[in-house]
Amino acid sequence: MGIESLNKQRVLHLLDAFARGDIEAALSCCTDDVDFLTHAPIDVLPHLGPRHGKAELRELWQTVWSRYSEIRYNAPHAVAERDEVAIYLRAHFRKRSNDRIMQFDMAVFFSFRGGLVVQIREIIDSYDLVQQVLEREIGPLITGAAGE
Repeated sequence: MGIESLNKQRVLHLLDAFARGDIEAALSCCTDDVDFLTHAPIDVLPHLGPRHGKAELRELWQTVWSRYSEIRYNAPHAVAERDEVAIYLRAHFRKRSNDRIMQFDMAVFFSFRGGLVVQIREIIDSYDLVQQVLEREIGPLITGAAGE
């Protein structure tokens, strides 16, 4: 098995561990100095701010699991080149507060060092995600049509 296939399997292992709520197993796939960044509106989703190191990433993932009772992913596309893996995901998160399912698309880019994830970069369809988190249309808020 080439390094690309191995790294794809490592990413899927990390995602599977996270999706079953095994945060420690997911963290074991990462370096101690792992760097995490999500391109999402942190004014609405402040827990998605930049994280550096396993302790901060653990805190983020614990916050996510405190808000959602179920997390699933479909990963139809994954591309690897040397120590980089890019994966397209369709995520499904069930809110603890009301059992609503949020579905959103994201692209995640993983970088490896010594067989462990050293960097995670996520790009989320944040417009769609924010509407689902707030449970309302945000178009009128953006265009100034709210309350008219």
